[in-house]
Amino acid sequence: MTRFPKNFLWGGATAANQIEGAYLEDGKGWSTADTAKYLGKEARSHLSLLKPMTKEDVEAAMADQEGIYPKRHGIDFYHRYKEDIALFAEMGFKTFRLSISWPRIFPNGDDKEPNEAGLAFYDKVFDECLKYGIEPLVTISHYEFPLALALKQNGWLSRDTIAAFVRYAEVLFKRYGEKVKYWLTFNEINIIGMTGYLSGGILADGIDNLLQAQYQAAHHQFIASALVVQKCHELIPDAKIGCMLARMEAYPETCNPADVLAAVEADESNLFYTDVQIRGAYPSYMTKFFKDRDITIDMVEGDEEILKQGTVDFLSFSYYMSSIATADKTGESTGGNLLGSKKNPYLKASDWGWQIDPVGLRITMKKMYERYQVPLFIVENGLGAEDTVEADGSIHDSYRIDYLRDHIEQIGLALEEGVEIMGYTPWGCIDLVSASTSEMSKRYGFIYVDQDDLGQGTLARSKKDSFDWYKQVIATNGEDLA
Repeated sequence: MTRFPKNFLWGGATAANQIEGAYLEDGKGWSTADTAKYLGKEARSHLSLLKPMTKEDVEAAMADQEGIYPKRHGIDFYHRYKEDIALFAEMGFKTFRLSISWPRIFPNGDDKEPNEAGLAFYDKVFDECLKYGIEPLVTISHYEFPLALALKQNGWLSRDTIAAFVRYAEVLFKRYGEKVKYWLTFNEINIIGMTGYLSGGILADGIDNLLQAQYQAAHHQFIASALVVQKCHELIPDAKIGCMLARMEAYPETCNPADVLAAVEADESNLFYTDVQIRGAYPSYMTKFFKDRDITIDMVEGDEEILKQGTVDFLSFSYYMSSIATADKTGESTGGNLLGSKKNPYLKASDWGWQIDPVGLRITMKKMYERYQVPLFIVENGLGAEDTVEADGSIHDSYRIDYLRDHIEQIGLALEEGVEIMGYTPWGCIDLVSASTSEMSKRYGFIYVDQDDLGQGTLARSKKDSFDWYKQVIATNGEDLA
């Protein structure tokens, strides 16, 4: 007997805007990700993901002929998908998490007809996966948004975006319903406040209260997600569709009740989003939160019923690190998964300052499963690091193996404790462009891609030591982690 169930979905995760490239090829329209400029390594502490954008900023990026925009070329998965999927199959992937680019299907977000060339591309990708017995796990919206809808109606700040998104999802379900049985609505929906432009298409022009805008946009996404869940159940009855959270596990700094309360409030801030998508209603604790911040959510009649009827089948999440919650706001801070916190003296950190906490993954799985009693799916977890290519071409990434081994061990322990876990897809199974800083040197993959931060290189793929290690992990269903 193994701790991992026979049908456990081992695989890896990516996003269209970070791997595909071909940003205006075959009819694809502009996305918000296409305007993400590489600002150099010195800008790592100023995450481009978080930068508010104005209409003037967007127009300048579209016209810029000198700047470097790495997400426009990604790692050329658009032309190399067969080679990459063959490598995933060699590792033994049971599933491959990828996203679909909305403007590749609807170039302007709300066109009268979908772009057939875009639809055909994903048909080929899914067929290639299924040829090897790899189940596609598809994120419908992952950190990109049709730029035309941002300019036209300020993205998710407009209720009109709901109908456009539902129509887009319906096209996907009808086209790929026989090929894709696992779906996610929005990637890391809870950080819309930090990715308002990138994932939400929200321009800062004329917005006085960004916090109000954040939660109003999130409400529109909640409604869209609920409607899409219902549509998926209607059109693909044998499919499963989940939500996706950037999990922020926060420990109280001390046993001071004020610190413990800060940790409870950190959980509420994080799990508000899954409370809505899994429980089907706004939690009571948000009433005071909104009142204290003068936030009013504009709901229309029927919204509450839509949320109630459109609850998801499972909870997927990313987990990279834990943080410290405290009432004391002084002290040294460290970055990680877009949020900073005080340093935890019991933990080591990655090259990017992300605190490495495998036990925290088990803590968060136990807490979330107890809270929701729905299956969990770890769809992002991994170590971003600068890899060195040796003279013979080998890449010895023992640090990545250590990180993943320790986290998988904790998943196994959580399974033994009765937590229901569907699968595990480490982030960036092949090196890709960083979501936050648009750099290439922050690598996560089992597969090295010969490309630097400036987009230079052969794009040749090569196996790191972690490739064969993960292959053995999958072959033994998580039992051989040596």
